[in-house]
Amino acid sequence: MTTTPTPDAVPNAALDTLVELPPSPKPSMRKMTQPQWRRQLRYVYLRFLRLQGTPEQLARGLASGVFSGCFPLFGFQIIIGVAVATVLRGNRIMAAAATWVSNPFTYVPIFAFNYQVGLWLIGGNATEAFQDLDSLKGWMDMGTEVSVRLMLGSTVVGLVAGVLSYFGGLPLIRRVRGSKTGPKGQRAR
Repeated sequence: MTTTPTPDAVPNAALDTLVELPPSPKPSMRKMTQPQWRRQLRYVYLRFLRLQGTPEQLARGLASGVFSGCFPLFGFQIIIGVAVATVLRGNRIMAAAATWVSNPFTYVPIFAFNYQVGLWLIGGNATEAFQDLDSLKGWMDMGTEVSVRLMLGSTVVGLVAGVLSYFGGLPLIRRVRGSKTGPKGQRAR
């Protein structure tokens, strides 16, 4: 017959194994000093500062992306923006990023406005395109009329928005790039 030892007879080391200690909190891998979104925003900002090219090249890339972002060609906007930036000798990364001027939150207002501009340039009434929808020919005519008005409006709005973004973005890019330079044009550390 075996007897169980009393707590007085058990050494301290063995007693520690018998008593269950509460788990210690796990130390975090990194100390969170800023919210995650602020860190990501700072990362994007620093990446912007490190983009290669002159302010003029970056502004041409911005204008190319805004121009192509005004078209309702989902999936091709980035390709068009990069192609236009290549032709204009602009920054292609900036062009690809600037196409996000049209995103799921802004599609409807931008394209409705583009359609209205095309309607104003061609003339006519918006309800004319949606009159004869009883036949296949009516649907085909409506598609052609709406598409022509939308593409014409997108071209005009894209040209105006691209020019405005170039002349608005150029001083902003120069200012942001200039604020990070130290005395005599050297980069600050």
